[in-house]
Amino acid sequence: MPEALDDAVTARKMWRTLEPLHGMVYFAPEAPEEYARLGFEEHRAGYFATRAAPMGAVGAEVVIATFFNFHPDLVRRHIPKAWAASPPERIIDARFRLAGAALERLLGAAVDSAEMAEAAALARAAALACRPEGRPLYAGHASLSWPAEPHLVLWHAVTLLREHRGDGHVAVLTSENVSGCEALVMHAATGDVPAAVLRTSRAWPDDEWRAATEGLRARGWLDAEGTLTTAGRAHRTSVEQRTDALARGPWRHIGTEACDRLRAIARPWSRAVVEAGTFATSIWEG
Repeated sequence: MPEALDDAVTARKMWRTLEPLHGMVYFAPEAPEEYARLGFEEHRAGYFATRAAPMGAVGAEVVIATFFNFHPDLVRRHIPKAWAASPPERIIDARFRLAGAALERLLGAAVDSAEMAEAAALARAAALACRPEGRPLYAGHASLSWPAEPHLVLWHAVTLLREHRGDGHVAVLTSENVSGCEALVMHAATGDVPAAVLRTSRAWPDDEWRAATEGLRARGWLDAEGTLTTAGRAHRTSVEQRTDALARGPWRHIGTEACDRLRAIARPWSRAVVEAGTFATSIWEG
């Protein structure tokens, strides 16, 4: 039991350290330029299309299911229309180009360093240990060819690891009969990010947000003021711990020493991304 707990804690530490190196792709100033070249007039169209493209030209329902907490009508506004603007293969190429340009700007000479090559090799070894069963968004990304440049190998590996973790997180939430909107309401109740930011970024109407809030109150997870109750905090803690446990496989595979080394190398780079204002973690957690 202590070994499993340590693995889960390691999984959370690895995610928190590495996530900015993936998440910056959604906030980088290079993104609107690439989206425009692909024929996308709205940032959200680019977001949905670039993240979903590795699954192929899928319908809106697949994106609704795998992205989990966006209002269905918002997804349907952009998918499958996005595939008419650019085919998935072109979108995937553009996303790698975007990631590479953003990392080169943010990390400078580090992209050509020995440490980058080492970090890329460690992250790739972990990503290759992920299993695809029940992980549709991860599986789509895992079907892509690996890039050659070390900084893009690192970015792709971190992408695989975060989508693998995200699929597990969705599985835990659905096992608890928690909807996408309810997951956002629970996140807002922690106080980490204002409810208005989560609601508007995912396009949930006021009435549906209120209904989700009332449903969570009925389950005893929120009090009258919308604050987490003791039961609500216990639920959220349980969800996070189970998510960590489901994400521990790749980190167990490479071992503690490799995990520590990868975190030590990547931590300054992630810090540089955050300090540049190119990542907002609290908005994207569910």
